[in-house]
Parts: sequence; structure tokens; C-alpha cells
Amino acid sequence: MHFHTADLYDEHMDKLQISLPGWQSFGNKNCFYGAIETVRTFEDNSLVKKVLKDPGKQRVLVIDGYASQKCALIGDRLAELAIENNWAGIVVNGFIRDSAQINEMPIGIKALGTIPRKSKKQNRGERGVELYFKEVLWKADHWLYSDQDGIVVATEPLELSQS
Repeated sequence: MHFHTADLYDEHMDKLQISLPGWQSFGNKNCFYGAIETVRTFEDNSLVKKVLKDPGKQRVLVIDGYASQKCALIGDRLAELAIENNWAGIVVNGFIRDSAQINEMPIGIKALGTIPRKSKKQNRGERGVELYFKEVLWKADHWLYSDQDGIVVATEPLELSQS
């Protein structure tokens, strides 16, 4: 299903939160949407891996990595895991690595940028918690819509026009 966040905004502005800009797009799916699952972690992607092993059911994983520039929270292996387990996409308030490989994959990822350093593995983090960054309150089971223009979030699914 193809949609445009600008059209969604025009049709549903009273129901949407709009993320501040600054996202970079990775993967070869420019548009993705789904119910949100959340993870909060700092420079440790072990919980991210655990969550991506679960059935995604076309959800979008939103990761608050506190915008740390010290390491990547997603790489090609975790992107592959997300695809295998039917996740619609990933949004990272942080950085990724292996962007060339990820850009060939059928997934949509938004992140702040890239860095080659991998994260620590200390089994730290929280799942299913409310997150707040880029002027959006990200909550599990809210709905995220992402395209080339940005990200919008609604409390419930929006009707998408057939195009």
C-alpha cells in the first residue's frame, strides 16, 4: 500500500503527531507503516535483537537510543532478522551501520545517520515503554506512517486511499 505523509497530514491533521525532521532513510522500502513497538536502550542493542526475533506482525520497531553517536544500534544482521520475522520497519533515534547492505534489503529504516562501531551487548534496555523524542510521544500500539517526507504518528490506524 502506497501513501504520502503529506496527504495523511492534510486529511487527519487533528489526529497526528509530526516528527521533527533530521531522519535519513535506509533500506529499499520508502514507505512503511504499522503499529508501534518500543525499545529504550543506551549503546546496547541486545534487547533490540531479542525484540526483532519475535513475530513482527507488520509492526514498526521504534528505538530510543538517546541519539548517541558512539555506536550503531542496527546493522545488516538485525535488518535481516526484522525482514525474516515480518517487521514493517524500524525507526532509530540513533545510528545504524552496514548501510550499503541495508539499502539493498526490502525494509524501511529511519535513523539519524551511520557509524561503523557496533554496540555493547550488556542485555540492558526497556521494552514497551513510552518514548519521547523529536516532539513525538511514541507509544506501543500507536500507528506510525513513514515516507520520504517524514514520519507521522496516530493513536489508531488511518484509512489509506488505494493508489
